[in-house]
Amino acid sequence: MSLPRYTFELAHTPQDVRAYFRLRQAIFCEEQGLFMGDDLDDIDATAYPIIAVEQDILAGRRVVGIVRIYETTSRLWYGGRLGVHPDFRRVGQIGKGLIHKAVTTAHGWGCDRFLATVQLQNVRFFRRLHWASLQPMDICDRPHHLMEADLDFYPPSDEPRPVLAPIRQVS
Repeated sequence: MSLPRYTFELAHTPQDVRAYFRLRQAIFCEEQGLFMGDDLDDIDATAYPIIAVEQDILAGRRVVGIVRIYETTSRLWYGGRLGVHPDFRRVGQIGKGLIHKAVTTAHGWGCDRFLATVQLQNVRFFRRLHWASLQPMDICDRPHHLMEADLDFYPPSDEPRPVLAPIRQVS
């Protein structure tokens, strides 16, 4: 039996982008009921999707986690729509790996400040990963915290920044 291996990468191919959007819809629309139909918004036009991929000799390649990053003003970046497939939440490394990839990628692209709105049940997890809560807030009638990553803990990566953000709803 082969053990699965996980990678964290920008979604580049149409297949990866489709899998990214399918998992987002499954988590945020179907499972959590935060959005009706789909969770697409204007941010998707400029966001970069990051995926966690299970690489297994027997099972093949499967997207098991997602997050998006985007720059709102010069050097101010946000992460959002962080999610892990329900079958992989107990692995313990996928959410952490996605957060690390998101912050280090943005940091390498010139980020001076990285923020995210985090669902209340995940605030302790983020604090353990060197994030600070700035303020509580409600989003979609659910409690969240606006949180900031400690960039000293997340060194800039050497991931090249694509010329255009690759998120597109791929049919």
